[in-house]
Amino acid sequence: MTDALRTSDDANGVREIVLDRPRLLNRFDEQLHHELTAVLLDTARAPGIRAVTLLSTGTAFSAGGDFDLMEAARQDPQVRARIVGDARRLLDAFLELPQPVVVAVQGAAMGLGATVALACDVVVATHGATFADTHVNIGLVAGDGGCLVWPQAVGMVRARRHLLTGSPLDAETAFALGAVSDLASDAEDAHRIARVVAGQIAGLAPLAVQGTKRALNTVTSRRAAEVVDLSLAFEERTLASEDLAEGIAAFRERRPATFRGR
Repeated sequence: MTDALRTSDDANGVREIVLDRPRLLNRFDEQLHHELTAVLLDTARAPGIRAVTLLSTGTAFSAGGDFDLMEAARQDPQVRARIVGDARRLLDAFLELPQPVVVAVQGAAMGLGATVALACDVVVATHGATFADTHVNIGLVAGDGGCLVWPQAVGMVRARRHLLTGSPLDAETAFALGAVSDLASDAEDAHRIARVVAGQIAGLAPLAVQGTKRALNTVTSRRAAEVVDLSLAFEERTLASEDLAEGIAAFRERRPATFRGR
């Protein structure tokens, strides 16, 4: 099994994390869940790291969740519990990371991919990039962080609009709403901008930068305490639903889904 991501550190204290399975559209299966969580936990303990860039290879930032894993979860409560635990640990790793993260998004950031991108401190996106949380389109509750990060990124009214319909948000609109901080012409330009911003952060006083981030994250952590456990519990329940099986089948067969609420 190949690694789902790769990392490197430069002399200025910037750690680069690259999602590196373009043929799988950098989907968040168990492997990527575990590897990204482990890297974030290691980064939090690394005193020489002052900033992080999160990049990806290929045409998409991330296609989101893994349908095979979802289908296994529908049949096995232990798999469902494991998925929920993995989601919580990944989200907690982002919330507790002291170093700022600058993400570069090209193409689609779907489902958990959008959550991860919007959980970062600085969001660079290419013209034509899209963000979408499509949990409801396949019969799932948006439980793995979407109900936390989308309202903070675009406001509650717009978050409801996109989370309840699964409609995509284009980069230009996201920029106008404040969910994207910088627009780039293409993936190479997005990576360049992300590295420049991360280098700028790494050159500042780390106590000041990390103290500021911790203060800002206090707001997010309080919101997380209110919503994340509940949304994950609802998602775990829908992972066992017939609607999930129908949603996945409809997606694969390229037809409208017929949901029955069970």
